[in-house]
Amino acid sequence: MTATVALVDDDRNILTSLSVYLQAEGFLTRVYSDGETALKALTADPPDLAVFDIKMPRLDGLELLRRLREKSRLPVIFLTSKDDELDEAQGLAAGADDYIAKPFSPRLVAARIRAILRRVELTQPGGEAHADAAAPLARGRLTMDPARHRTTWGGEPVTLTVTEFLILETLAQRPGIVRTRNQLMDAAYSDDIYVDDRTIDSHIKRLRRKFRAVDPRFDAIETLYGAGYRFSDE
Repeated sequence: MTATVALVDDDRNILTSLSVYLQAEGFLTRVYSDGETALKALTADPPDLAVFDIKMPRLDGLELLRRLREKSRLPVIFLTSKDDELDEAQGLAAGADDYIAKPFSPRLVAARIRAILRRVELTQPGGEAHADAAAPLARGRLTMDPARHRTTWGGEPVTLTVTEFLILETLAQRPGIVRTRNQLMDAAYSDDIYVDDRTIDSHIKRLRRKFRAVDPRFDAIETLYGAGYRFSDE
């Protein structure tokens, strides 16, 4: 079945270009230029996923998501300002599934949409939630449930984006084994998406910060300079 994606942004150039690209990738799209109109439409006839800009007049993306979460668990990706960690933190706290910083590649948006929709599919009746690839993972104090996109540390929940989840899952699958940045890129991004080393380093930094908010002594993600990263479950 063809997935429907709602795009909400007051920048019509972004709406048009992203909508055209996603349609070429096989998605159906709906576009809304303000949060108030989008809220009514998304509540009355939910799509499969929505992409929100955070900074919009009348009703910004954060408030739109808060109101939507009162009625729906619709998967949502936020578009944030470049390197604006406050936007990212607020978006995830409000219930966003992932975020992408502007300026962005339409290919990256399409890849993140597919990753999230795949995880949603795994949780549906008749999905592959019992397949080995989706089996829960336990490493020391860490538990990860790919089918439900849930992560805990010492029993405390840790909210991760899809990209962060995939990177951590790759590290935790084989504790003690060093993963290069290229290997982590391959795990988190589609083959046609290019990211540089600093992008992976930024994700690792955010992962550490999120786990240290739960456990200030968290040191399970180790850096091996010149080699990459590894996970320690000791």
